[in-house]
Amino acid sequence: MEGNIRISEDGGSCYHPFLDSADSIVSDDVRLQQLGYKRQLTRGLSAMANFSVTFSIISVLTGLTTTYGTGLTYGGTVTMVYGWPLVGMLTMVVGASMAEICSAFPTSGGLYFWSAKLCGNDWGPFASWLTGWFNIVGQWAVTTSVDFSLAQLIQVIILLSTGGKNGGGYEASKYLVIGFHGGILLLHAIINSLPISWLSLFGQLAAGWNIVGVFVLMILIPCVATERASAKFVFTYFNTDNGDGINNKLYIFILGLLMSQYTLTGYDASAHMTEETKNADKNGPRGIISSIGISIIVGWGYILGITFAVTNISYLLDENNDAGGYAIAEIFYLAFKNRYGNGVGGIICLGVVAVAIFFCGMSSVTSNSRMAYAFSRDGAMPFSSVWHKVNKQEVPINAVWLSAFISFCMALTSLGSLVAFQAMVSIATIGLYIAYALPIFFRVTLARKSFIPGPFNLGRYGIIVGWVAVLWVVTISVLFSLPVAYPITNETLNYTPVAVGCLFVLTVSSWIFSARHWFRGPITNVDT
Repeated sequence: MEGNIRISEDGGSCYHPFLDSADSIVSDDVRLQQLGYKRQLTRGLSAMANFSVTFSIISVLTGLTTTYGTGLTYGGTVTMVYGWPLVGMLTMVVGASMAEICSAFPTSGGLYFWSAKLCGNDWGPFASWLTGWFNIVGQWAVTTSVDFSLAQLIQVIILLSTGGKNGGGYEASKYLVIGFHGGILLLHAIINSLPISWLSLFGQLAAGWNIVGVFVLMILIPCVATERASAKFVFTYFNTDNGDGINNKLYIFILGLLMSQYTLTGYDASAHMTEETKNADKNGPRGIISSIGISIIVGWGYILGITFAVTNISYLLDENNDAGGYAIAEIFYLAFKNRYGNGVGGIICLGVVAVAIFFCGMSSVTSNSRMAYAFSRDGAMPFSSVWHKVNKQEVPINAVWLSAFISFCMALTSLGSLVAFQAMVSIATIGLYIAYALPIFFRVTLARKSFIPGPFNLGRYGIIVGWVAVLWVVTISVLFSLPVAYPITNETLNYTPVAVGCLFVLTVSSWIFSARHWFRGPITNVDT
């Protein structure tokens, strides 16, 4: 093994799998020890299982169904049909850069560990602190958003099942919705307390459900619909009637991209699962790339299939329709009601989506808990000694329940103000992408010459791909912070920059006044 170790400038050793030859490969556990950690989690995930967890977190059925109304509002069919592959291509660039770094550093810490190692001893601790907190808060926001969207969909299913808004249907109160949300999180925490072999099974079931569900719905809905849109409408119609005082087409198109970018998040899960994945330095990166790639393909098919059933955008967005303005629910409901005289089939289709969202939230808690486990293992979180404990099944049980509890607390803001809630969950997109971009930025700047790639690497294109990824994240961070309605009032103000700015101020302030005195970045737990 001597030929696989290189002495770094600071006197430490770092592992280079290809220093001598491609055949000099050590075991995952030895590799993990060389990165400073002993194995505490069961390494039982295959490449397929790693992919399945991440694919079910991206979950095109979840993201596209819950934000389809945003796409219709801002640009309509053109924004969705052309915006999805555009965002998908640039997301793949970000994912490719992350996959390259993941291959070099396959640990559950993921992004914050990468930042620490890429920045070196001087800036590493601060970079790790900043990246880690943006990552974990962004993940909690994702779980909050996903499970709250499931609670809202259950509300719509109940409404349609009892007659719809125009037929005296039952509209669940906001307190009942938060109760649904709490119950969903409870189930997710219980499932994530099971051994990793069970989570692997559920993850693969979730991936299969998402793929089959997409193909069933994208074919079934337009076939059942009695009225279908023309190809010209689907591929050329640009909706400027958004009711928000925005008329500039470029501005409208940019706002509509949020639907796609919100959906294509969460693929850092493959990195957080690497300590439980076999051949982690290969299968972790593969999980990132394959989950994004397959999501782009099936997501575009889903958009096209459902959009061919769209004929009246303004009616679908009207809060007075049977689904209360939930656009895709109204599409499903009307398709069956117009053909068969009732919307039961549409409600069943919504049930298919609901199961996909449930799986998405389940996998999101899995990813959250591994990030919390790793971050607390390095002493970054309050009461760290509690959160990084594992049980007899080698599951970070305390981190699982912590993640579920915090996600529930974040959702409680919806009882006071939906504006405040939307501001908080906005961190799910922008905050998480900032965490994605930081280690990539450090890789193309501070570590440009010192970075030693793993088995998966971009070769000579690594730098240019990394810069494109960073620039894309900077671009969406600015664009998605722009006002979404005019005139700007307390109710129409886009609070995304406020939420992300507050997180940044809190993270930096805590570093200046406290963490810089004791946090040293990733801490080895291997006896030397």
